[in-house]
Amino acid sequence: MKKIFALLVAAGISMSAFAAPETFTSDANHTFSSFSYSHFGYSIQTSRFNNTTAKFTVDRAAKTGSVEATIDTKSVDTGSKLFDGHIQGEDFLDTGKFPTITYKSTKVNFKGDVPATIDGNLTIKGITKPVTLTVTHFQCADHPMMKKLACGANATAKIKRTEFNAGKYAPNVGDEVTLTLAIEAIKE
Repeated sequence: MKKIFALLVAAGISMSAFAAPETFTSDANHTFSSFSYSHFGYSIQTSRFNNTTAKFTVDRAAKTGSVEATIDTKSVDTGSKLFDGHIQGEDFLDTGKFPTITYKSTKVNFKGDVPATIDGNLTIKGITKPVTLTVTHFQCADHPMMKKLACGANATAKIKRTEFNAGKYAPNVGDEVTLTLAIEAIKE
């Protein structure tokens, strides 16, 4: 075994090619999700969920991974306490019965060395549908303050709220919603 290792080193082959999967847990201060939709065609409204947690595993050498995210629906933040209450109501998220939205990947698809899309299942109000997230940004580097490897990603998907029994006022208030996840995570 020592001879094989010595030969690999002598040949200049990086041991990172044999990297194992790495697991990352989200940093609560730098992880959140947002959603945007057309409001009667007047404007695109954007709101957020203040409490989103995520855990992902990535093997950059093997180009595989997995993602799980949980959104606390009661943490919705529209900028208006009155409107937050409407969004939490039965016609929209029904947060009393369904306090979370979850996403669980089934496959991570790479383009080159980085994740490009993530296939998975999104559950809202107890209804699960396949949803593909498009990764718009991904980077891993040593975190200057934590002194550990960290990865960050932004991913987005378009969904129809009527498919999740949250379609009040559709189509006047847009049925299509853009869901965006912004995740920063530290290696376990």
